Amino acid sequence: MKAQYLKTHPETPEQRKINNVVQVLKNGGIIIYPTDTIYGIGCDLFNRKAVSRLVQILGIRSKDLNLSFICSDISQISEYTRQLPSNVFKVLKKALPGPYTFILPSSSKVPKLLEVNKTTVGIRVPDNQIPLSIVETLGNPIISASIKDEDYVVEYTTDPSLIYERFSHLVDVVIDGGYGRNTASTILDCTGEEIEVVREGAGDLSVL
Repeated sequence: MKAQYLKTHPETPEQRKINNVVQVLKNGGIIIYPTDTIYGIGCDLFNRKAVSRLVQILGIRSKDLNLSFICSDISQISEYTRQLPSNVFKVLKKALPGPYTFILPSSSKVPKLLEVNKTTVGIRVPDNQIPLSIVETLGNPIISASIKDEDYVVEYTTDPSLIYERFSHLVDVVIDGGYGRNTASTILDCTGEEIEVVREGAGDLSVL
């Protein structure tokens, strides 16, 4: 069965459509959605069958799982990470919501959820109301990866209609929130004494 194609505004998404997406997630569905950078693919963090299916779609092994959690705000982040140093907390407050992925020490909750011994977790709070509304309505994070293009020149697919053509038989919902960017998030590793830039992307490093 082909995926639903839902078009909504990134700043004012219709709650009716958000509720529809959340119900799909609760039923173990996989969704593709816009962020403040590139399009993402994800599922309900608490649905193990959905996580296994996501891993299969991405063609990775469970033990190689390095996916990000999309959270609604900093308070939700604290549920899945260990207590953060004050310098890291200040950067989070300054940068989020925004185009950053923070690698943080994971709480004991994360390995139990994923059945993989993960000591770190990637966290995102994108500056886009669509994923934020989904996570707020769902009540917990979604686990997520980036949509990459098969074209070796363009790394990320930006056109949601092309994403739909490629993934319509693999996922359950594709949300069209307009064209995505072709630059991924800036990745900041906050697990050491100093914050390390792993990848310079859309996020401005002046937050550090």
